[in-house]
Amino acid sequence: MLIKPDAIQRGLAGEITSRLERRGLKIIAMKMLHMDKALADRHYAIHKGKTFFDNLVNFITSSPIIAIVFQGENAVEIIRQTMGETDPTKAHPGTIRGDLGLNIGYNLIHGSDSLNNASKEINLFFSPEEIFDYAREIDKWIS
Repeated sequence: MLIKPDAIQRGLAGEITSRLERRGLKIIAMKMLHMDKALADRHYAIHKGKTFFDNLVNFITSSPIIAIVFQGENAVEIIRQTMGETDPTKAHPGTIRGDLGLNIGYNLIHGSDSLNNASKEINLFFSPEEIFDYAREIDKWIS
């Protein structure tokens, strides 16, 4: 998951992270970085050639982001549900985008759409040594 530049600039990183932790997900990796164009090109490669690609790259490289790996049962689905629709005007209240998003260009957060894509994206942002598997006492209450 990525907390995008608009969320960083608006001071929403803690709110976003907290919502996902309250859903029972565990942070196993996190880092703040300023994504460069080369990494943005790799991350958004699926959109290369589309009319909005350059704007997407310019936006994601405009300010620092926070990359986070969450772990938990059905983590991809839980993150997608909690994020809400890509267009905040269509996202339900109670979702991150529904409550905090401004428009489709400033939608605060990116979440992988499948386990396969999550694995690819995790490898873009983290080395294996930066990912920590650990037990939490609360895990027995939410598994």
